[in-house]
Amino acid sequence: MTDRDDDLAAPEELKPKEALSDIYAEDGSVRSDFLAMVGAAIADRDLLFLRKNVARLHESELGDVLESILPEQRHALVRLLGSDFDMTALTEVDEGIRLDIVDQMSNEQIAAGIGELDSDDAVYILEDLDDDDREDILSQLPFTERVRLMRALDYPESSAGRRMQTEFVAVPPFWTVGQTIDYLREEEELPESFSQIFVIDPTFKLVGALDLDRVLRAKRQVKIETIMHDTNHSIPAEMDQEEAAQLFEQYDLLSAAVVDNNGRLVGVLTIDDVVDVIQEEAEEDLLRLGGVGDEELSDSIVSTSRSRVPWLAVNLLTAFLSASVISLFDATIQQIIALAILMPTVAGMGGNAGSQTMTVSVRALATKSLDIHNAARIIRREAGVGILNGMLFGCAIGVVAGVWFQDVHIGGIIATAMCLNMLAAALAGILIPLVLDKFGADPAVSSAVFVTAVTDIVGFFSFLGIATWWYGISG
Repeated sequence: MTDRDDDLAAPEELKPKEALSDIYAEDGSVRSDFLAMVGAAIADRDLLFLRKNVARLHESELGDVLESILPEQRHALVRLLGSDFDMTALTEVDEGIRLDIVDQMSNEQIAAGIGELDSDDAVYILEDLDDDDREDILSQLPFTERVRLMRALDYPESSAGRRMQTEFVAVPPFWTVGQTIDYLREEEELPESFSQIFVIDPTFKLVGALDLDRVLRAKRQVKIETIMHDTNHSIPAEMDQEEAAQLFEQYDLLSAAVVDNNGRLVGVLTIDDVVDVIQEEAEEDLLRLGGVGDEELSDSIVSTSRSRVPWLAVNLLTAFLSASVISLFDATIQQIIALAILMPTVAGMGGNAGSQTMTVSVRALATKSLDIHNAARIIRREAGVGILNGMLFGCAIGVVAGVWFQDVHIGGIIATAMCLNMLAAALAGILIPLVLDKFGADPAVSSAVFVTAVTDIVGFFSFLGIATWWYGISG
């Protein structure tokens, strides 16, 4: 223990006696009194309490605890638990916290913990490590396990091969049901849980699969090849994990075989992994729409600032474009002050309308529900929505502006500009993501700043341009 642990002392009244039966509060956060108990146990080095009430938590619960306590407490907790620390919990925390914890562990300790994990969880932890550390850890694992993990790590990041479990049950087609059941009873290295048995030929190529319940219902002398079904939904190992998740959603799969380029069975993708993928991809799309990229709450101030700077810089450039449009009509604004007051309304409404359309479009592109075959229909639909909403809110703001400034012309000008900008916003919100996707750019990352630029420029230009024309003002 280091002297740092001595700074973790807790008040006497918080020293734990027994843990709470439910560690969560009504709002879903970890209960503060439980965290106080854990903190006191860490400070007192109460191994009995920690092993009984923390080490036995489900990995997701332990992950929440790790994210809720101080970094110094995390380090001390991992050291105190030692081999009792469940490495699976590292798959449930932010990447920054996971790397912080791993940095405090020796490669020997990591290797021992990795050896107890399913292959997909082991890969999830190993892929974030430095090459030297990863090789050192892998070298300490048994040969068979090392080969399985190295093969999974060879697949591209965010591919099905990285997400798959390399533990599965496979039998030849000529086996009988009885032989299969005897094998399941006698084999010591079966997956911890499984619902499908895969059927392979002598070259390990996938030829079929069958559900476990079908095996249990068949008579012992029945051959596997007579009751297996074709595996129409096998997943290439190099397929992007998001595409694999879409297959699960489309065909209501619980698990699917993962095959290499030669059709050989290399692993299995299960629904729990797919749920994680869907959640990660949704979070990633949401962050990218905001221009913040892959960011975690545990990231440092400097790294967070660095990740946000690029798109803020682009936004600054587009803001100068909008300002240059306004400068074209400085004479109009000087003569009619009401225009300066109402300008933000036109641009703001257009920006919000564009963001709505853009969000729907980006998500539709991500889920493959928007493509070249239905793009024209969706564009017409969004244009219609833009016109309808433009007329609705244009009339409303026109009446308000006319009464406010006692000038019916001002009301008509802003109503017309609102209609034009809402239409432009709707078209920009769908066309910009489509164009970016067509040229291979990520619409979730790039769309927002360009849609905002279009709605600002069109809004200012239409409003001030119509006013300049109507009142006959020359620069």
